[in-house]
Amino acid sequence: MDFFYRKKPWYAGQFVRKVIPKFALTENIILFFTVLLNKQKKKLLTVLVRNVDETFVNSMVKLPITKDNKIDFDFMESFIEELEAERIEELSAYLKASGFDNYELSSKEEKALQDFMNNKIEYGEFSYSKIFDQIKQGRRLKKEDQIPGKIPFIMAGTTNTGLVNYISNPVASFPENSITIDIFGNTFYRNYSFGAGDDTGVYWNSTIEYSKESMLFFASAMEKSIKGKFSYGKKLRSSQSYNLKMILPINQGKIDFDFVEKFISAIKKLVIKDVVLYADRKIKATNDVVDG
Repeated sequence: MDFFYRKKPWYAGQFVRKVIPKFALTENIILFFTVLLNKQKKKLLTVLVRNVDETFVNSMVKLPITKDNKIDFDFMESFIEELEAERIEELSAYLKASGFDNYELSSKEEKALQDFMNNKIEYGEFSYSKIFDQIKQGRRLKKEDQIPGKIPFIMAGTTNTGLVNYISNPVASFPENSITIDIFGNTFYRNYSFGAGDDTGVYWNSTIEYSKESMLFFASAMEKSIKGKFSYGKKLRSSQSYNLKMILPINQGKIDFDFVEKFISAIKKLVIKDVVLYADRKIKATNDVVDG
């Protein structure tokens, strides 16, 4: 029951519905509506699947209106623009304060990218149990039994990377620097300690301290290795994954951690570069409007 704005043409499976506006709307206004529709999630999750469409169509949402009782699309547009401007300024300040605005690649990072693009990397297969000595399944905890607290609680899904609540229940605790894979194959790296539901498997190594970059690479390799293999009809459990294999770069038969770390570092900088340049463009555009 998650709503997302789709800017480009797309395909979807049987569990996805599409909602098409009756009006010619701008991207900002569609984003405004997306937020409103996501507020219907709680209600939609309480009805049977066969009744979801009817419930949704008959749902009511509150919209800003003009003095003559018409939908105030101008307000929606300006509201989203103002929010975006505020967030861009906050993002720019954060990038500078954290040092993330430095996106220049080192010679080793540049070489790692070039070797990857030119297919100069040798690869090998590694079972999940070869990489992780701890492979555990979370424990069942129904929503109505969750007690508010400070423990991040992870369940199956991609919204907010599966983080559904903060609880205080005495659930099984999993360490930071772990990877979670839910029953559908959605894979995420966790840089914080957390609890997890029984629809989520957790992977980590208690004897080897893998770097964050290595774990990010593992997470991508694992998700790729199981992509399209699990669904509602065939759910993945951690106990079934010991012998699943991921493909990793190797050097003389062993995992090439030096390449892994340089490659992930380069990818992070490329992403940061796009974000920094995007923020700079947005701030300049805003300043031009104000100064003009």
